[in-house]
Amino acid sequence: MAASSLRAAAGALRRVCGPWSPRPGRHLLGCRPMAGDVRAAALVSAALEQDRKARGGWQGGARAWEDAEQQAKKRRAGPDAEPRRKLPKRKIVLLVAYSGKGYHGMQRNVGSSQFKTIEDDLVSALVQSGCIPENHGEDMRKMSFQRCARTDKGVSAAGQVVSLKVWLIDDILEKINSHLPPHIRILGLKRVTGGFNSKNKCDARTYFYMLPTFAFAHKDHDVQDESYRLSAETLQRVNGLLACYKGTHNFHNFTSQKGPQEASARRYILDMFCEEPFVREGMEFAVIKVKGQSFMTHQIRKMVGLLVAIVKGYAPESVLERSWGDAKVDVPKAPGLGLVLERVHFEKYNQRFGNDGLHEPLDWTREEAGVTAFKEQHIYPTIISTERHERSMAQWLSTLPVHDFNATAHMAVGAGTKVPSPPEDSD
Repeated sequence: MAASSLRAAAGALRRVCGPWSPRPGRHLLGCRPMAGDVRAAALVSAALEQDRKARGGWQGGARAWEDAEQQAKKRRAGPDAEPRRKLPKRKIVLLVAYSGKGYHGMQRNVGSSQFKTIEDDLVSALVQSGCIPENHGEDMRKMSFQRCARTDKGVSAAGQVVSLKVWLIDDILEKINSHLPPHIRILGLKRVTGGFNSKNKCDARTYFYMLPTFAFAHKDHDVQDESYRLSAETLQRVNGLLACYKGTHNFHNFTSQKGPQEASARRYILDMFCEEPFVREGMEFAVIKVKGQSFMTHQIRKMVGLLVAIVKGYAPESVLERSWGDAKVDVPKAPGLGLVLERVHFEKYNQRFGNDGLHEPLDWTREEAGVTAFKEQHIYPTIISTERHERSMAQWLSTLPVHDFNATAHMAVGAGTKVPSPPEDSD
């Protein structure tokens, strides 16, 4: 009925008005005002009204269906999600702090659920908060994710930095943290350039290693004596030995599967020193800080391990110079419990973009109070309580006598032989 009415109305218009052409000055319907217009207009009005009534039920159903679909999409997205079309996707960096106890390091092992990592919890929180789509959680390359430094099993961080692309939702830090356990916190967020990569743009990394001072007691002393206090003379000797690490050295003996001929075994240490000791819960602790361009797997733990072996009297001081030569030296590895990534440095990036009026410098000055509070609340207590109950340092000290620091074995590796290298920047 509606179609025939429309055809009749169209025929009436053609008879009355003639064919339409878009010449200037023509009427909207292509006809000149005349008496026949009244009858044509009536026919058109009647046909359109009938057609509207015929299609009204379908249109109302379509609108109802579309509204229901939109509501269903909102329910599936969750309470934290916002309409994606309104959210800009931007490259940012996150300042991350975490206690590494109970985790198998920072880097995620996709497809392996038995070894839980910090990134497993972090990526899950990013998805749940609505910062990234769910399919990006399965492949972090889709969001250009990069951590500044890997951390080993049990190692903590007070100033880890990761870079990625996210949707800048409202209250983003609060929403991410609401899906994280209390021992993992996002302490800061900054916008960065589109091509920023937190690992490649990092100039240096600062770690600290916290240990009970009885680790520096002479080997004839009781290794479990919590009443031991570090003397000024011993502290001075410790700092004298740590200063030897400064500069560029061949650290092939301080990691695994690296030969002395590999260029990547040469690392530059900017600074290394031991701070004044302090007492917590009746036990004295000291903090060794080390700043370097980058570190290899287990490098810092072995640097601390060899230092302790020398101070305790198990190894001669000459072993330091020998360890940087081609000979293979037995270097002990200190426990991972006390190692903490304190901060990462972006001096070159800050010089170029920090004052361009568009980006903030990556110095985290405003977040310093939050970093300090996290260390006091989660990192220091974990190290102290674990040392008290599990005695990781005391047990490791008891293994030092089995190391032979005087024996040397030249590597049977020629200059043209390639030795597989472990991941870098992973201490």
